[in-house]
Amino acid sequence: MLATANLAGMRAAPLGLERAAFAAGLFHDLGKYNPRFQRRIAGEKLSVDHATAGGKVLLEVMTGHDKAMAEVIAYAILGHHTGLPDRKNETNACLDWRIENCPEINPDWREELGELPKDLVPHALFSRFPRDDKKKWYFAWSLMGRMIFSCLVDADFRDTEAFYAALENRQIDRQWPELQALLPTLSARYEAHMAGFSRSGNLNGLRGAILDHVRGRAALAPGLFTLTVPTGGGKTLASLGFALDHAKAHGHRRIIYAIPFTSIIEQTAAIFRNVLEREGEQIILEHHSSIDEDAASRKAPPEQHDKLKLAMEDWAAPVVVTTNVQLFESLFAARTSRARKLHNIAGSIIILDEAQTLPRQYLLPVMRMLEALADQYGCTIVLCTATQPALGKREGFDGLSLDASRELAPDPHDLAMRLARAKIRHAGDMDNDALIEALSEQDQALVIVNSRRHALELYKQAKEQGLSGLVHLTTRQCAAHRRAILDDIRERLYNKVPCRVIATSLVEAGVDVDFPSVYRAEAGLDQIVQAAGRCNREGGRLREDSLVTVFTPPDYAAPVEVKGLIGDMKRIIDNHDDLLSLAAIEDYFREVYWRVGDKGLDGKSILDDFSVTGAGTDFGYRTAAEKFRMIESGMEPVVIPFDQKAKDAIDKLRVDSIYSGRIARLLQSYVVQVPPKARALLLANGQVRFVEPELRGDQFAVLENASLYSAEIGLLWEDADYLAAENTMV
Repeated sequence: MLATANLAGMRAAPLGLERAAFAAGLFHDLGKYNPRFQRRIAGEKLSVDHATAGGKVLLEVMTGHDKAMAEVIAYAILGHHTGLPDRKNETNACLDWRIENCPEINPDWREELGELPKDLVPHALFSRFPRDDKKKWYFAWSLMGRMIFSCLVDADFRDTEAFYAALENRQIDRQWPELQALLPTLSARYEAHMAGFSRSGNLNGLRGAILDHVRGRAALAPGLFTLTVPTGGGKTLASLGFALDHAKAHGHRRIIYAIPFTSIIEQTAAIFRNVLEREGEQIILEHHSSIDEDAASRKAPPEQHDKLKLAMEDWAAPVVVTTNVQLFESLFAARTSRARKLHNIAGSIIILDEAQTLPRQYLLPVMRMLEALADQYGCTIVLCTATQPALGKREGFDGLSLDASRELAPDPHDLAMRLARAKIRHAGDMDNDALIEALSEQDQALVIVNSRRHALELYKQAKEQGLSGLVHLTTRQCAAHRRAILDDIRERLYNKVPCRVIATSLVEAGVDVDFPSVYRAEAGLDQIVQAAGRCNREGGRLREDSLVTVFTPPDYAAPVEVKGLIGDMKRIIDNHDDLLSLAAIEDYFREVYWRVGDKGLDGKSILDDFSVTGAGTDFGYRTAAEKFRMIESGMEPVVIPFDQKAKDAIDKLRVDSIYSGRIARLLQSYVVQVPPKARALLLANGQVRFVEPELRGDQFAVLENASLYSAEIGLLWEDADYLAAENTMV
């Protein structure tokens, strides 16, 4: 217990929580003094809860101000195996029930533990807690409990890991270089890379000016920033330069780059590797997966844990490129496997790319988390986007403390005008026939619609009518396939050959393509602006000739969420001559947030799960974690044997010495998400099967019938029933 206590205290020291985390580690296994546990060690098959007694005893022995801290620490102790509990609920897994029903333990622990810890209150951290808002104060207490929990579970994992490694004479490679030690090298590589870009011409000169201005702000005090740069202004590399300079100025421990879409995370990670890494180095951790890697890796024996897998557990790498889902679901997690990285998020620079995509029903909890990380745990947060979502505090909206002094870009309103390279026009109703007629008049154009069904039907109809250069791009295709398609699109555009692309919204944010003309089905203004970023992206044509045509598809109803955003846009449209202006975008987001209100911005009442009363804390950690699911599509993965790399990875599933999590990472670019009923039908009809279910469970559903996956279209799961009947015919 002392080893875990020391490790926990070390992890918590940068947070100012070393004494509290040390106490958590010292008491966490006190339940092993239960006589039943001793009998279990002796060989009896007994089930013993050894995680509750430490919390109970801590609550009994602590007095004064330490007693309040003991209550927060107790959540961590009780949760160090099964996850953070609720204070009270209807089950026997909640903190109150477990404490009340915890058996007595052998009092010998008092002699063996020695002097009990005291002065657990982190006064410096407390001084940064908000005092003028009770809900924010409650949230700060609950986040402190999460940080203690993270330090404890990571220390416990590491102590156990080290014990078994020594026992089995194994070496474990967990060593990642520290960001501060790397900064001179990384900064030099960044400078060399950026020196390769020309600054001649209007656009390149403007990008250079933006870069210089952003980096010139790096000495500002850590905290919340915005970076508002239109598409094509170079904000990705500018934000990386700011992060390197800011970390050097203020001692941050790592850089975390969070991206909303898996479709562009690999692209961003590749850019960063090209800039920062050299062959054979591991500096950047890329953490995302279309398969539940946590479930796939749960039973992995320790000797199969490789360095990347271990780094995914605790985010110890100096640079992490991840998804919003991984970041925020970890920050609100109750499970040990996800929450153990939280203490390493503290003291980081967090760049939120495409910040306008933060889910609205979770926006208030997300904002409370971001401001707490900035105010209490030394994080710098950069909201990076072409369309800032009006998250600043104002009357009637309890947003973030943002103002013009925390904007990194030079005069965003002027930039929006100077970098606007397209015009938006509204065409009213356009059915598929009208869209096909419009496409037939242009050799190169992009059509973006709101559903995979619409994209597929429009593509098929256009193909039947003989249009050349047709390309279908949707999430029916696995990511590896989409990358190949995008490479082909770029080549066609460059060579000025026919290229008529029909896509869903996955093509909008961060995808580097440049069309002379774009058609966009009605959506929110933020999506339309993102679509406009694919039109005349490089500024090679006149703005007046580069049209983004917004249309209403009469035969395809907009999704419910999109329908509301269309209404928001229509309410502000007459107030602005130019919908690509920042004033229009700000007006639009204000309208969106006003419409949904606080209840809509905390749609699952997550903030209500954390309160403090005269009776003490009432934190619903587990309830909140179950509510906080940023992706709730209910879709299920099917692995596509798209190329030899995918087939080789699928073959590895038959090798029991290779753990599932490693294979899941290899296959994450070969997954298509399908409706649960469709996958069940594919499985029932033998079109898809679970590979090695005895070894891997139901983690890897692999497509068996290659005819269901088209090089043009992707996965056609709708044909599963027909093909099953066809296969029975003689």
